Amino acid sequence: MDTFTYVLSVNGLLFLMSIIFYFFPPKKINYIYGYRTNRTMLNDDIWNFANSLFCVTLLKYSGVALLVMILMIFINEPLMSSWLPMAFMIFTLLIAIISVEKKLNEEFDNEGNRKSRRQ
Repeated sequence: MDTFTYVLSVNGLLFLMSIIFYFFPPKKINYIYGYRTNRTMLNDDIWNFANSLFCVTLLKYSGVALLVMILMIFINEPLMSSWLPMAFMIFTLLIAIISVEKKLNEEFDNEGNRKSRRQ
């Protein structure tokens, strides 16, 4: 498999899935599609918050990852035909998940209720 096809099949597929997820977000809590954790499935409020945030976050990070990987093909093509595109895809997913979980911790308690804002 040539390097460009490999990068597109790994990072491009993640970007394509993020576009689909962005334009067709899950409408209600389900066990098939969406950003599903035990916590996000507690109620509709946390479900909608987590999925809308994850859609945008994954789209941004996967787009940047795809562009970086395509640029890296021109800089160092032999490196791009190794493990690096797959590692970058996993890193992209981890960053998106960690940033969503961090925001969930700021906005919601462990039972899925919004934290009250002190003024």
